[in-house]
Amino acid sequence: MKKNLWSTIWQFIKFSIVGVSNTLISEGVYAIAVFFRMHYLPASFLGFSLSVVNAYYWNNKYVFRQESGERRIWWKVFAKTYLAYFWGYLVTAALLVFWIDILRIAKWMEPFAAWFLVHGLERLDADFLGSILAAFLNLLITVPMNFVINKYWAFRKKEDRNGV
Repeated sequence: MKKNLWSTIWQFIKFSIVGVSNTLISEGVYAIAVFFRMHYLPASFLGFSLSVVNAYYWNNKYVFRQESGERRIWWKVFAKTYLAYFWGYLVTAALLVFWIDILRIAKWMEPFAAWFLVHGLERLDADFLGSILAAFLNLLITVPMNFVINKYWAFRKKEDRNGV
């Protein structure tokens, strides 16, 4: 394989590692908010907003590092990072509506919710479990999408623009 391809694969691996912390923040805030009966869309946006700050910091410092001689204006890169992840958030929101309101994923979780109910954990009802499952299914789509948008737009280097 070409060196550039290996470099991109390694970047994707590092992006995925950073993504784990983003996911823990985003999904953790989401799960807590939904657990306390916040509607899933504002809960998702709250988690998203906090995770973008984390994503910018680590992607800027670790994944798409600034090379010698390269100039970045931090607030422009932050704004582009926010916009890059915002597209992912829009996909996430649309998929949440699909999973939760159209497909009614909570129905699939009723056997699990019944088990939790028997064990005194009534807050872990089918709606809560369905919301959590929907959020994790979304990651299969949004993680690769966010990598491509960040690599080729938010953190794109000048030589990438010239085709070099």
